Amino acid sequence: MATVYIGLGSNIAPERNLVAAMEALRMALRPIAVSPVYRTPPWGVTDQADFLNAVLEAETALQPLPLLDTLQAIEASLARQRTRRWGPRSIDLDILLYGDLLLESERLTLPHARLHERGFILKPLCDLNPGLLHPVLRKDMAQLWAETDQTGIIVTELDLCPEGMCGGAKTALPYVN
Repeated sequence: MATVYIGLGSNIAPERNLVAAMEALRMALRPIAVSPVYRTPPWGVTDQADFLNAVLEAETALQPLPLLDTLQAIEASLARQRTRRWGPRSIDLDILLYGDLLLESERLTLPHARLHERGFILKPLCDLNPGLLHPVLRKDMAQLWAETDQTGIIVTELDLCPEGMCGGAKTALPYVN
């Protein structure tokens, strides 16, 4: 079993789509913990609604590419349209880290190529494991979070793992640096 960190994001019906994605992920993986959900400004293309973002820590027996296929099938089931890079989306599921695995293929780069640049990913990763090392940069998530733009990242009340709904997984408390 590998420990993986999956990024979840949505800005089209985000509450409904994040909850539905979490339910599907619960069936495909073994959730350990989920971060609080954050409202974040759009990244890349800024003329769109804010996103809701979170990170799931889970265990899986799936290898990276079959895991990617599983995530893309969940995205398709939630009407994900890939029409505009960094544009609005019903759901976005990204493999951020797969243990300490380093992988670069046409379909997948691990760790996620822009993980260290994105506060909307680093903040929830800090909630789950601030001491987790980036396997390439050899900096922990707390260090990377301190070095990134934190503007507009606000915790919400949405709970993706209410008690008893995620097979014993817990919702992490917000990390305070």
